[in-house]
Amino acid sequence: MATVLERIQELKDKEAKIREMGGQKAVAKQKEGGKLSARERIDLLFDPGTFRELDMFVTHRCGNFGMGDIEIPADGVVTGHGLVNGRTVFAYSQDFTARGGSLGEMHAKKIWKVMDMALTAGCPLVGINDSGGARIQEGVDALSGYGGIFYRNSVASGVIPQISAIMGPTAGGAVYSPAMTDFIFMVKKTSYMFITGPDVIRAVTGEEITQEALGGAMTHNEKSGVAQFACESDAEAIARIRELLAYFPSNNMDDPPWADTGDPRDRKAPELDTIIPDSARQAYDMAAVIKAIVDNGSIFEPHKHFAKNMIVCFARLNGKPIGIIANNPKFMAGCLDINASDKATRFIRFCDAFNIPMLTIADVPGYLPGSHQEHGGIIRHGAKLLWCYSEATVPKLLLITRKDYGGSYLAMCSKHLGADMAFAWPSAEIAVMGAEGAANIIFRKEIQAAEDKAAKRKEMIATYEQAFYNPYVAASRGYIDAVIVPSETRARLIDALEAMSTKREMRPAKKHGNIPV
Repeated sequence: MATVLERIQELKDKEAKIREMGGQKAVAKQKEGGKLSARERIDLLFDPGTFRELDMFVTHRCGNFGMGDIEIPADGVVTGHGLVNGRTVFAYSQDFTARGGSLGEMHAKKIWKVMDMALTAGCPLVGINDSGGARIQEGVDALSGYGGIFYRNSVASGVIPQISAIMGPTAGGAVYSPAMTDFIFMVKKTSYMFITGPDVIRAVTGEEITQEALGGAMTHNEKSGVAQFACESDAEAIARIRELLAYFPSNNMDDPPWADTGDPRDRKAPELDTIIPDSARQAYDMAAVIKAIVDNGSIFEPHKHFAKNMIVCFARLNGKPIGIIANNPKFMAGCLDINASDKATRFIRFCDAFNIPMLTIADVPGYLPGSHQEHGGIIRHGAKLLWCYSEATVPKLLLITRKDYGGSYLAMCSKHLGADMAFAWPSAEIAVMGAEGAANIIFRKEIQAAEDKAAKRKEMIATYEQAFYNPYVAASRGYIDAVIVPSETRARLIDALEAMSTKREMRPAKKHGNIPV
């Protein structure tokens, strides 16, 4: 009988063999393709020495098509928990070097288990996807595996933060789990997401398209909006995941983590007093406005490449995490459209789910007109924005910097949708619509009766601008709580945020609402 020391050595030998993953040749091929191995990714994600692997010795039990004689180390996925920035996080990392990281029954059950543990413990979950898809030899057991993952994604949504990293191929049913998580990171040139690949598309439709064009990182960051981040390498993606997690609470019952940023709460930003151009038709940099207000000018921006007419980002005010939603006048004049509405809606719902206060910065002339937007359902998509602002119960602050017209005024977290405190700069213009359109309607008879119609129209436009192109009418009704000096915005927002930090808001009991998806 083996001695205790011999048994310990046997354990170490078995662990060492499993840590070799698919073998030296397979690992070398992985690295030649510009990708890290599953275990290298885990090592980068967690604080050094804190990762604890679970289910290392789990193996498949498939005997079909010769699988009974095939060993798959750790069944193609590394699972466990550790510390990220000193806080517990659970994770799984698919191993493409071990049978292509294919998902079978036991592979899936390892993922199920770590998802269940993350939910029970109330800790974030990070999934690193690098897989050839379902293990075909296991048939319906593989499909069952995906179904169980999807179910758990849904149950965990809004309870714990879920982050997906796409670091290789993700196709067919495998794409749905990442899509059900909160944020998706992709790596340029090495990660792909699509329901059907280029070969199938060519066979069925005759269309010629590359993997990169069909489902690469920039495709899903710029065009589809499926992914929120496009990174240059696996290492960059993991570093950014660590950075993103620092803004989140561990679960929906916790508060976001405070950090000492060293930025004085009463710091003024004199550049904001002159940042708004005298001409309403001239654009300015909304990102510069945001950076002048937040701690150390530091923001973390999801969806940077998608719907650029809307900015969403995380930042800190006096050390406290905050979510910011802002129109961007540099793109499409900051108009709301289908994609901008969807982008903001998803971000707002995440912030509300995880107790992250929100600041909305409005400079919006209206919803984007046109048959393409109408036929694409701008009414339905725009209604999501109204819905989610009204639904959110976290502290909600509003700052109006310039234009804020009509339905888009309401949609950008107006007082009427539940903004707790609404501020405006002296440059704010709060009106039902732009002056030219309004004058043509209100003063139609005067313009038509005038000998010089153009001059009369210009006069009436000026009359409307004088009456409504200011924040004071809204302030006189109590729709704006204070008109403030731009350079003093930071201190006013911090004071408001702290005043509302104990906000409690109850809603009628219901199973859930029926959001206009």
